[in-house]
Amino acid sequence: MREIAPGLWRWTAPHPAWRPGAERDSPDDWDESVGSVLYVGHDAAVFRVVQRYGASSSRVKRSLPAGVESIVLRGARETMFWLPEHRTLVPGDRILGAPDGGLTLCPESWLYWVRVDRDELRTLLQPLLELPIERVLVSHGNPVLSGGAAALRRCLSS
Repeated sequence: MREIAPGLWRWTAPHPAWRPGAERDSPDDWDESVGSVLYVGHDAAVFRVVQRYGASSSRVKRSLPAGVESIVLRGARETMFWLPEHRTLVPGDRILGAPDGGLTLCPESWLYWVRVDRDELRTLLQPLLELPIERVLVSHGNPVLSGGAAALRRCLSS
């Protein structure tokens, strides 16, 4: 576990769906490790445990603790979280860490079960450019720990 900023940690663990030899950019092409985030606010600690414990997150999204805002991408089946205190975006599976240290969109094949393609996803993500993003703590790939807004801008323009 690595402390990114006071009250904000990130770590990786084996991805439960990872299988060796998956076809590149296929729906099964997950990284071997998946990133997780812990945010400790003034009155709550927030991290993802939905799959492991079979929890439902639908009610949670409507009653998040102070300091955590949800960003729902309708049609893309994605909810991202914005932590204004740390100027940090926590996406799920639509924005990934790129090999060059920046950001990239998920492969087209990861969108096979949603109602958008990569071009439509870019359009849905455009409002994020209005946020003063410093960090992007991705689930897949390496996080962007500084210059997050510029990295996101490059990702959406490519």
